[in-house]
Amino acid sequence: QVQLVESGGGLVQPGGSLRLSCAASGNIFSNDAMGWDRQAPGKQRELVATITSGGSTAYTDSVKGRFTISRDSAKNTVYLQMNSLKPEDTAIYYCHLRHSIIPFQTFWGQGTQVTVSS
Repeated sequence: QVQLVESGGGLVQPGGSLRLSCAASGNIFSNDAMGWDRQAPGKQRELVATITSGGSTAYTDSVKGRFTISRDSAKNTVYLQMNSLKPEDTAIYYCHLRHSIIPFQTFWGQGTQVTVSS
């Protein structure tokens, strides 16, 4: 099994910054991709950002230029630096890891709340 533990959420004013962290442990592989999803109240979960083992990144349009995903492979940890936060970024943020071997199973953490409000 895979365990993912997120941290770093909280309350921040519009325009502020937060950095989320997610530490992975258990049955993980060096080529696994990782990323972040979020779910706002009353909305479907959406993919926010992903990063491959080689460092290639992808973002949903609404966060491009404001969020940066990175990873420390030695620590099996992925980060999400969130700048210029907006009220619409308010959501529960979930870390995920996708296995690089068949059947390419995906695992999620328990989530961390991010609230952007004045």
